[in-house]
Amino acid sequence: MPTYKYFNWAFAFTAVGLILGAWLGWNSTGTLSGALQVFFICAVLAVLEISLSFDNAIVNATKLKDMTPTWQHRFLTWGIVIAVFGMRIVFPLVIVAIAANLGPVDAVTLAINQPAEYARILTGAHVSIAAFGGTFLMMVGLSFFFEEEKDIHWVHWIESHLARVAGVKGVEIGVTLASILVMYSLLPKEEANVFFYAAIWGLLTFIGVEILGSVLDASQETMSAAAKGGLGAFLYLEVLDASFSFDGVIGAFALSQNLFVIAIGLGIGAMYVRSMTIMLVDKGTLAEYRYLEHGAFYAILVLAGIMYAQTLTHIPEVIVGLFGAALIGISVWSSVRWKKANPELVEAEAAAD
Repeated sequence: MPTYKYFNWAFAFTAVGLILGAWLGWNSTGTLSGALQVFFICAVLAVLEISLSFDNAIVNATKLKDMTPTWQHRFLTWGIVIAVFGMRIVFPLVIVAIAANLGPVDAVTLAINQPAEYARILTGAHVSIAAFGGTFLMMVGLSFFFEEEKDIHWVHWIESHLARVAGVKGVEIGVTLASILVMYSLLPKEEANVFFYAAIWGLLTFIGVEILGSVLDASQETMSAAAKGGLGAFLYLEVLDASFSFDGVIGAFALSQNLFVIAIGLGIGAMYVRSMTIMLVDKGTLAEYRYLEHGAFYAILVLAGIMYAQTLTHIPEVIVGLFGAALIGISVWSSVRWKKANPELVEAEAAAD
């Protein structure tokens, strides 16, 4: 299938979303300039989401390629509904409702009638959001590198040592807990307590999802083929997507305080991430580029570190996106260089597949 066809749904969603954004701008301002302004904001938000989540697409693909076709389809259908409506609309409303002790209807009313107050409450919860999401992503990244059977290393002098100590039980949990304690010591007391509890919940959520995945995706002898590698992996990917989306949802308020404009812009970006995931799986891109996964997981660790650091100081979202894009770009370049330098190994691996 030609590459562009993987993005047909994303293109259609983009057209509908941008038209709807322009209509919202016209409806709220009654001017062409207002319509164009909202149109532009939606486009920028979509680019922001794509730049922040390209590594998310790669990690999704690593999990998705081992799932059954049934659960692949469910992730790419149910998953996009959860990603667009759940994480970009419902999740911020839930955060505001909890933080301001409001009911669901009151939270929606606040978002529509008092967008500035809505944005203030949501951004005020940034410490707990960054702690939870950063901790979950840190565990995702560390689990990849602290893998005893991992034999392909990109940055060899780092990864070989990490793989060597991977046999120590819970080493990635120990590193994460140490990072949490460092942040706890750097933050003011009140924020430190909020950070600590949210980070622990992020850690427990990762462990819980892993345990639940192991139980649900049990061996083929005890589970049906449709369930094997299905529900547990689906839940893991949804929590992973949520952790990636935290930063984009918060950062979006720098451009707009309108709940629906943010949902449209970030939703467009989420559609492209899903399309990229499908393309990576179908075209076998992960196998073609030896170090692409490594670049994505390094980007995840960088994002986790940045989310932690953002509790101390503001870091523009563009920097987050550039870091991730740079790491992935370098990993692709390194993969191409390796293939040119090792044609015999490339042929042998192709024959083995």
